[in-house]
Amino acid sequence: MLFYQILYENHSMKISFYVLSESKAQDFLGFICQLTQTALNKSTQSLLILIEDETLLAELDRALWAQEATSFIPHQCLSDIHSKAADSDADKSLAPVLLGSYMPADFNGIVLNTTTRPINDFMAATNNAKPSRVLELIRPDATSTQEGRHKYKAYQQLGYELTHFRV
Repeated sequence: MLFYQILYENHSMKISFYVLSESKAQDFLGFICQLTQTALNKSTQSLLILIEDETLLAELDRALWAQEATSFIPHQCLSDIHSKAADSDADKSLAPVLLGSYMPADFNGIVLNTTTRPINDFMAATNNAKPSRVLELIRPDATSTQEGRHKYKAYQQLGYELTHFRV
């Protein structure tokens, strides 16, 4: 029975690789915003955007607020949530999109991974995190392509359901 449970858990996580064209890579923030909006439109699950680069995090934070002239993508930075939690436990509600360099405990939504590390590194560092889906972004440069291949092999060995798209 345990074998089937492990098999089911592994196959329940879907990993999609988005191999970016040169033009999409040049508008990296715009593509992340577009993919975020699409994920929100197609799912009721929360979305975590994993970012280890502080500059990219700050730029994406601004870009999500100004997605279009008539709209924005509601989001919170995990670092802001931690600093507010220390002050008050009054409001624990989270925005539909979270930005941060770690995965919160019990997270079970969609993860957009902009980091060089496989998602399992983040899952191992937290409690009960079981994302339903992972979106991996691969830029059209040699380093990003190599990192993408490494992630693909790691996920393949774990038996995850893998798809890839050229965008």
